[in-house]
Amino acid sequence: MASGWARDGAIQDQIDASVNDAVQFARSNLISGASAELCDECGEKIPQARRLALPGVRYCVACQAAIEGNDTSAKSFNRRGSKDSQLR
Repeated sequence: MASGWARDGAIQDQIDASVNDAVQFARSNLISGASAELCDECGEKIPQARRLALPGVRYCVACQAAIEGNDTSAKSFNRRGSKDSQLR
């Protein structure tokens, strides 16, 4: 059931678009190829288990966590169409 001027299914289309954008963002950040033996950030040795589990890994666990904690680009999408959400 649509509300206001929205057509039936518009909300689900918006949800699907948000999920598809997130999936495409995640896929674009996948790495492949040979894993590094030493972390590109700090130079510490990357454990063998991590290199086998994540092909193409470039960072140790600590540096990867720090990098992912600073990444806010995926969270900046504004799918809500109201003025209030655009003024924040």
